[in-house]
Amino acid sequence: MDAKTDYVQLNDRQRRDWLRLIRAENVGPRTFRSLINEFGTAARAIERLPELARRGGRAGIRVPAEDEAQAEMTAAARIGVHFVAIGEREYPPLLRETTDAPPLLAVRGQIEALTRPAIAIVGSRNASAAGSRFASVLARDLGASGFIVVSGLARGIDSAAHHASLESGTVAVLAGGTGRIYPPEHIDLEEQITGHGASVSEMPIGWEPRARDFPRRNRIIAGMAYGVVVVEAAERSGSLITARLANEIGREVFAVPGSPIDPRSGGTNRLIREGATLVTSAADVMEVLSPIMGSGDPRAGWREPLADSAPAEPHVADDELRSRVAELLSPAPVSIDELARTARAPAGAVQTVLLELELAGRIERHGGSLVSLR
Repeated sequence: MDAKTDYVQLNDRQRRDWLRLIRAENVGPRTFRSLINEFGTAARAIERLPELARRGGRAGIRVPAEDEAQAEMTAAARIGVHFVAIGEREYPPLLRETTDAPPLLAVRGQIEALTRPAIAIVGSRNASAAGSRFASVLARDLGASGFIVVSGLARGIDSAAHHASLESGTVAVLAGGTGRIYPPEHIDLEEQITGHGASVSEMPIGWEPRARDFPRRNRIIAGMAYGVVVVEAAERSGSLITARLANEIGREVFAVPGSPIDPRSGGTNRLIREGATLVTSAADVMEVLSPIMGSGDPRAGWREPLADSAPAEPHVADDELRSRVAELLSPAPVSIDELARTARAPAGAVQTVLLELELAGRIERHGGSLVSLR
């Protein structure tokens, strides 16, 4: 199959259906993927959600109405935000390779910036003057080398990296909605970023970020980039979450060494001890990334039909299998393959049961195809 046919282009109705499905109760990125795989289109999946949730033990499930989804799309368009779907050409190619990539990204600014080779620079909000200065130099030099610089629009290191790469291009990944910039003092910075780059979010337009939304944002930062550079990070820093997530998906992790008596360097020094590449200049990053740039083709997959066709035939699961799978599950994560082997059932039927349980809010999905009871 040639590269052109690997992309899809959703029409307005399909984009609205995708928005309704990802905004539905208990539907996250992995569940969304399972539903599309099972039923072929978002519209068909939406039709089946109440039945699936009922089989999983829940009486009802909230799905946004068509006019509700259309209202969000209209509000987004008003502030220059477009929704880019995971199968479309403009979607960040490396992010698309990850198992929990957002099905839809709300994008404000230059959409083409999302497809450029990206490097993430993150670090302490309470950054030192030296750390901020080094982040600025690194971002400027990597930008001059052709990278788009990705960061989280936070205070400190993130802000320094964004400022230094405004001309070459930078992407701000938001923990809240694109209509609710956090922190508020970075509203002007986000406006500048969208001139040569973009801001992106998976959250509803007016969403105010909560604590648990920042790790979700961090997985997008890690997923978009060939590697993550941590400039300053304390031992309990959120930047270390970004580094861990990057490592889990096979991305390069870089760390800038710091003084052993500065707590802001405790996390970065530990990353180096654990195998992260030590960084003293942009050349250290380029030396590692140059051999792997352009490897692989992240475009395969995600093919929602563009025209109506016969509905996909879902896998069959009976009450006996539902009971067996529910008994095998526990709060300890287990792989879906192991669950299917132990249940002595086809993997597709077990996936259907898990989908029902997830929509009922009874299980949680983890990385590496692991599931557990909530």
